[in-house]
Amino acid sequence: MTAPTPQDFTEATRWRRRPRPTFAWTAQVVTGVLLLVLLTVHMVAQHFLVPEGLRGYAQVVAWLRNPVVFTLEALLLVAVSWHAMAGVHAIMLDLGLRGRTERIVAAVLGYVMVATIVYGLWLLYMIAFRSPHP
Repeated sequence: MTAPTPQDFTEATRWRRRPRPTFAWTAQVVTGVLLLVLLTVHMVAQHFLVPEGLRGYAQVVAWLRNPVVFTLEALLLVAVSWHAMAGVHAIMLDLGLRGRTERIVAAVLGYVMVATIVYGLWLLYMIAFRSPHP
């Protein structure tokens, strides 16, 4: 039997022992930054640049028919959905959710996120391209 070797906790090796950020955490940081940018663009374009202060339905339809605007609004929807579900999941983990219960909650949150994104993209498409307004 070999004798246990003392662990090396010098500054050069300490950084290797730190846990790596997970994909979910990294994606939540990225979506947080995206939310700051996309919400600013959305608020400025929808509320501050409009002479009346708020676009009417026909103006919103015309605005959403622009492919760049449609893409930005869709990206905003995906970013909000991911950020919200990852945040709820992180809160559940902080409250002590572990094991099978954590996997079930994560799956339910994933399904809710996918359903939210699919429904939101469908609704965005229907308003932008299937609306009777010009």
